Amino acid sequence: MPSSTTVISEKTPNISRKREWRKAWRALQQLIATPEDTNQVFIIMRALTGKSFESQFKRFSASPVGKEVLAEKRDLLDTLVNRDYIRSLPEGSFGKTYYDFCQREGISPEGLVDASNDHYDDFTSEDTLRFAMRGREAHDLWHILSGYGRDGFGEACVVAFSYAQTKNLGFAAIAVMGAYHFKKEFPKAAVWTAVWQAYRLGRKTAWLSGVDIEEMLPRQLTELREELNIFTPDIYAAQKDVIQGTHPDTYALAAAE
Repeated sequence: MPSSTTVISEKTPNISRKREWRKAWRALQQLIATPEDTNQVFIIMRALTGKSFESQFKRFSASPVGKEVLAEKRDLLDTLVNRDYIRSLPEGSFGKTYYDFCQREGISPEGLVDASNDHYDDFTSEDTLRFAMRGREAHDLWHILSGYGRDGFGEACVVAFSYAQTKNLGFAAIAVMGAYHFKKEFPKAAVWTAVWQAYRLGRKTAWLSGVDIEEMLPRQLTELREELNIFTPDIYAAQKDVIQGTHPDTYALAAAE
C-alpha cells in the first residue's frame, strides 16, 4: 500500500468518481429482486458516490478523531472482531447492544467484508482505503445508534439517515427505491413518512463519521444518543407489520414455502 498521508495537500489523490447511472439502476433492480444480495449495495454506492466520498474524507482527515485514526493506522474491524471484548462490555452499552444485535440477527462484521472486498481494489491511498473500510464497518453500528432494525424497511430508513450524513446519492437511491417497493407491499403503512423522518433525523444528528467509535463502545447507548442528538424513530417503530413483513427471516420463510 502507499505510505500514509494524514493531512490533505495538493498531493492528495483525486478520489471523486463519475456517476454510473445505468450500473446503479441495474444493481437497484437486482437488490429489489434479491434483498439479501448485499453485494448490490456496494455496487450502487460506488456507482453514485460522485464527489461525496472525497468531501467526507477531507472532513474526516482534518478532524481530531480522523487525524488520530489515520496516524495510528487504526482499523475499526480489529475491534469489532474481538468478540471476547465486545461481549464483555456492560449491559446497555453501545458495544454490548451491537454484539447482541449481531447474535440475534446472525450477522458479523466479517460478513460485510466478504460481501464488499472486490469493491475496494482501486484505492490508491492507504488513508482513503482505511476511511472507506471504517465507513463499511460502521454500517451496523449506525443501525444501533439510529434505532433502525435489520428488516428491509429498517434498511431503507437507515440509508436515508446515512444519506443525510454523507450526501452519497447511492444511499438516497436505495432509500427511495426501498420506500417505493415497500409502499406497494404495505399501502396503508406510513412508509414514505418514516423514510423522510429518517432523513431529517440524520440531518439533526452529529456527524457520525467523525466520532471515536472505539471510545464509545463501552458507554451507555442512551447516553450516547442524547449526546449525539439522535432522536427515536417513532414513525418507523409504529409500522410493526412492515418491520415484521420485511425481515430477512420472513423472506427466507416465504422462499422455503
